[in-house]
Amino acid sequence: MDKLLQQFLAIAEAGSISGATAALYVTQPTLTFNMRKLEESLGVQLFVRSSQGMRLTAYGETLYENARLMRRLYDNTLNALENQRLRTERGLSIGCGYSWWSLLVRDMVVQYAQQYPNAPIQASLGNQLRCMDQLLSGDISLFIGHEIVGLNAATSTEFLPLTSVHGAYYVRARHPLLGRPRDRHEIEAYPSVTSTPPETRHQRFFDAAHRQDRSSTLFDRTRFAFGSNSLAACLDFISATDAVLSHTSVMADEFGKRDIHQIALSTPPTPETVGIYVLAERINDERVADLIARIKQMAHARLGPPA
Repeated sequence: MDKLLQQFLAIAEAGSISGATAALYVTQPTLTFNMRKLEESLGVQLFVRSSQGMRLTAYGETLYENARLMRRLYDNTLNALENQRLRTERGLSIGCGYSWWSLLVRDMVVQYAQQYPNAPIQASLGNQLRCMDQLLSGDISLFIGHEIVGLNAATSTEFLPLTSVHGAYYVRARHPLLGRPRDRHEIEAYPSVTSTPPETRHQRFFDAAHRQDRSSTLFDRTRFAFGSNSLAACLDFISATDAVLSHTSVMADEFGKRDIHQIALSTPPTPETVGIYVLAERINDERVADLIARIKQMAHARLGPPA
C-alpha cells in the first residue's frame, strides 16, 4: 500500500502527528512534509491543524474511509496469499463482548479446538465499537455484539441478528436499590459504572446524522463515575461501592455467582438486538459462513431467536 496513505491513516487515527510517530517509527518533520506533499498532490486540504492536534476535513474524511478500505483489501490480499502459501488449517479469529464470551463463544471455541486441534484460535474481547475497529482493520473475521444504531454505511459491514436482549442494572448485595422495583430516576441518583468506556477515535464509525447525538451521549465521559474495558474491574468497583453497573440482562446468573444482583425495574426495558457483524465482502467466505452457522446454532439453542 502507498506509503503516504499509510502515514495519512496513522495520523488520522492518532489525532496528531506526534501520536503517529511512535507507531510508524518516522520523525515528525518527515510526516509533516509528507502530509503537505499528499495534500498538494490531491489539491485539497486534508487536516485542520490546531494546538489540540489534527482533525480531518470533509475531504480528509472521504480519503480516510476509502484509504481504510484500500488498506483492508491490501491486508486481506496479503493474508490470503500467506494462508495459501502456508496451507494453514482452519484458523479462527472472532471478537465479542464479555457477556457473549461467557454465554456463547467460550464453549463454541472449545468445540472448534477439539474438531481442529492444529488450528490457531484468536478471541478478542471488547465492546462493539472496539470490535468494529478490529473487524475493519482485518484483525478478526467477525464479532458478536449489540446492533450499532447510526453506523456509517461506508464501513461496508453486514449485521446478522441473533437474538433480542434488554439492558439491566446491577449492584452489590444489600444495596439500597434492592428490595422493590425502581424507576430510572431512582437508579440515576447513584454513581454509574460502564464496561464500555468511550474512545474518541470511534466517533467516525457513525454517520453524520448520528455523530453529534452520539458525541453528547455515548462519548460523554462525564456520564459515569467509573469506566473500564475490564468487566472484572467494573464488578470489583460496584462490589466495594454504591455504584450501579449497566449491562445486559443475560448476565444475571453469572453476576449472581459474585454476589452481584439485578435491580428490579418498575417499567419494562426496551429490547435490543444482538447479532453478528461481518465484512460484506467476506460473508460468503467458506470459513466465515461456517463460523456464522456455528454461532447461530449455539445462540438459538441458549437464547432463542430474535423477537
